[in-house]
Amino acid sequence: MSYRHAVSAGALCALALDAAASCGAAFCVVNTDWATQGAWIEPGARLDLRYEHIDLDQPRHGRDRVAVGQISAHHDEVETRNRNWVATLDWGLTPAWALSLALPYVDRDHHHIHNHRGEQLHDRWSLRGVGDVRVSARYQLVASGAAEAPHALGLTFGVKLPTGERDQANAEGAVAERTLQPGTGTTDALIGAWWHGGAPLEGWSWFARAQAQLPLNTKDAFKPGRQGQIDTGVRRALGNSAAVMLQANFLMKARDSGDNAEPADSGQRALFVSPGLSWNVTRDVQAYAFVQVPVYQKVNGVQLTADWSALAGVSWRF
Repeated sequence: MSYRHAVSAGALCALALDAAASCGAAFCVVNTDWATQGAWIEPGARLDLRYEHIDLDQPRHGRDRVAVGQISAHHDEVETRNRNWVATLDWGLTPAWALSLALPYVDRDHHHIHNHRGEQLHDRWSLRGVGDVRVSARYQLVASGAAEAPHALGLTFGVKLPTGERDQANAEGAVAERTLQPGTGTTDALIGAWWHGGAPLEGWSWFARAQAQLPLNTKDAFKPGRQGQIDTGVRRALGNSAAVMLQANFLMKARDSGDNAEPADSGQRALFVSPGLSWNVTRDVQAYAFVQVPVYQKVNGVQLTADWSALAGVSWRF
């Protein structure tokens, strides 16, 4: 195993996407960006395309599972199916500097029950469209090329832009809640730090990363809550073509605010365990897959959660 494949295997300085909201808008918090499976850190470009499936069909109150409608509310959340595509272009300008552009496409179906004057009205939405684009820079502060124990430390910083639609409606003309829309309408700052290392002769690598997402403005009476994420993980090479991976992803999200927000039913803390596999299809093409399982979840109010989620993707170097 070469140095560049070993030391960067677990770096995972990713552009973390929005993880959850009260009605169930979600992206997986697994990191699959520039160095997720022994990727490439020398100058050059890499295109990553991944598909995510997240079926949020379990209402939760605090840490407890609840039935639909068990806790009285104006809306009883039933289910949100998220089928997302995320394309990421990473461009290594130099060994120390790189730029990343992440473009999500949202494919989301939502169902809730509107309790209106003693009646239960079933409302449904199908939302499709490009989400909020993220642009980020990566800088490597420190690096050691020692063959037996390489390591590196660096920073990321960037911005989430308000490119996604926020006014999609259903067949009856009812505009979906802001947390379901492809975009938030806000510009958010992204800042983070990462560390990775490895034991190349043994086929191991590992990483740690922390990142914050800080909304900078309010748009149409809505401001998403501040968000923080801490990730760590290991990778074990199985020969020259395959590897097994394991990540732990901790998410912290504050309450949304504004007249078009639902502060009482937004914000959460969650810890996920995410095992995965990768396979080198060719020298420049790599496929991967992860399953993400929550081991701890605590939400404010009543929110939809998932028992598991999954993603699969492929990366091209060119």
